[in-house]
Amino acid sequence: MSSPDPSFAATTISDMRRALVHAWHVMLRRGPSQFQFWLLALIVGIGAGFAALAFRKGIDWLQVLLYGVDDPRRLNTFAEALPWYWILVIPIMGGLAVGIILNRFTPDGKVRAVSDVIADAALNNGRVERRAGLASAAASLITLGTGGSSGREGPVVHLAGVVSTWISIRINASGVNGRDLLGCAVAAAVSASFNAPIAGALFAMEVVLRRFSVNGFAPIAIASVAGTVINRLEFGDITEFNLPSASPQEFYLELPAFLMLGLICAVVAALLIRTIFFAEDLGDVLYQRLHIPGWLRPAIAGGMLGGIAIWFPHIIGVGYETTAAALNGNLVLHEAIVFTVLKVLAVAVTLGGRMGGGIFSPSLMIGALTGLAFGLIATQMLPEISGSHTIYALVGMGAVSAAVLGAPISTTLIVFELTGDWHTGLAVMVAVSTSTALGTRLVNRSFFLTQLKRRGVHLAEGPQAYLLSMTLVAGLMRPADDDGAPSEEVCRRMIRNGLHIGVDDTLETAMPAFEAHEVTYLPVVGAANGDAPDYVGVLYYVDALKAFNLALASLSREVHG
Repeated sequence: MSSPDPSFAATTISDMRRALVHAWHVMLRRGPSQFQFWLLALIVGIGAGFAALAFRKGIDWLQVLLYGVDDPRRLNTFAEALPWYWILVIPIMGGLAVGIILNRFTPDGKVRAVSDVIADAALNNGRVERRAGLASAAASLITLGTGGSSGREGPVVHLAGVVSTWISIRINASGVNGRDLLGCAVAAAVSASFNAPIAGALFAMEVVLRRFSVNGFAPIAIASVAGTVINRLEFGDITEFNLPSASPQEFYLELPAFLMLGLICAVVAALLIRTIFFAEDLGDVLYQRLHIPGWLRPAIAGGMLGGIAIWFPHIIGVGYETTAAALNGNLVLHEAIVFTVLKVLAVAVTLGGRMGGGIFSPSLMIGALTGLAFGLIATQMLPEISGSHTIYALVGMGAVSAAVLGAPISTTLIVFELTGDWHTGLAVMVAVSTSTALGTRLVNRSFFLTQLKRRGVHLAEGPQAYLLSMTLVAGLMRPADDDGAPSEEVCRRMIRNGLHIGVDDTLETAMPAFEAHEVTYLPVVGAANGDAPDYVGVLYYVDALKAFNLALASLSREVHG
């Protein structure tokens, strides 16, 4: 007697299983389809959103535990009531923990943040460092929880990159898909962290991916919405800052003042950036000369922060309480000026001391204080044509952060979404435009791109510069015994005259050599063999140009495809 046929349900489940396995293998081989990619974007957005939420809640938990606050947004007020020695000890202990973590789990003892994500998006197919990224997130959480004077967006962006990298590796994503998934993760993390869905999506494209792609916009928008929903499920549909009712303004009469404020904010932003890098360079020199171990550097920086905070607790943490006070006009002129200077110093100590955190939130606080100081002076000098001085604080907040980030579009929108004030759009746009125009000339486009340039990564010049650094000579050269290759004697003569290229070099080195010497080929040398380098092949100018053109065409398809 024959066995009964399997049930319809069992057959259907078996067919579905085979279809899913087949779809997974197809996606690994050919990449996800559009619908599949949108689904991946949603998954990445949810994962990055929850990661950002957990990071924020972790900071709040640490501040409640260590400072005894019942509302982390009023950290400065609670800190004023604590004993001075506790204000000093908390950031020192936090810095010690940060130093141990970073020196144990990162190769260079440095925190990964937005600049690393930007570089990995351009040069590493959207994959970021996972081990160092997780260690950096832990270090930054401790930094901010123990009073470090920085922001949470930098570590949140890199933590989101770890989420997208994990998925990109699992599906064997191409460079295009890997970068788009990274953009999705960043958008979701920024949206979940600040309840700013529009700015989150634009920040991912303008700052991290540094391109506006037609195909990439839809998945990035999906992920940004997912991150926003996660934020609102936890905190509700509220803005980060509550502003007083705006008073009537004579916009046309005040436009010159907003233009001038934008220029001042650009100078302040440049001073902030240069102070941070000066502190970092000074720290490098001192620690090398004094032979101080790297793991102790954040603890010393924490001690310096604690010393300042004993007298001015306004500089510790993200700074939301002081920023809100500036936006509401609850500070007098000398307080606004003093707090601006001290915050710049505190941020430089924190980041130069390798404690961790981001730059965006501090730039918001410094911008609000700068704008308030300017507004107090302007409204006192010309009271008959001036609006409220708090409007200048809002405008300054956008102008300084735009110049620091080099991102006028996303910064303008995130200021509106953080405050819920869309009525001062003209004033913010005027100041942001002038601050960005001047700021990009005072520094190398932005804090992040300047940071990368100091490491030898030249992204500010555009793809025509960094694509050259991604193409290795070893992959383009022809072997020495190739048919039609120049004679070995001629090549060795060129090598003796110093006219050659290394096998481990990139086109970033080769192209200037071709142009400087006006030659059609260059001998390629490997490791030295005795007194002379080992001759291994020939790189032709035409081959280098073809590779460069193909890379530019691929990037163009990615942007416009």
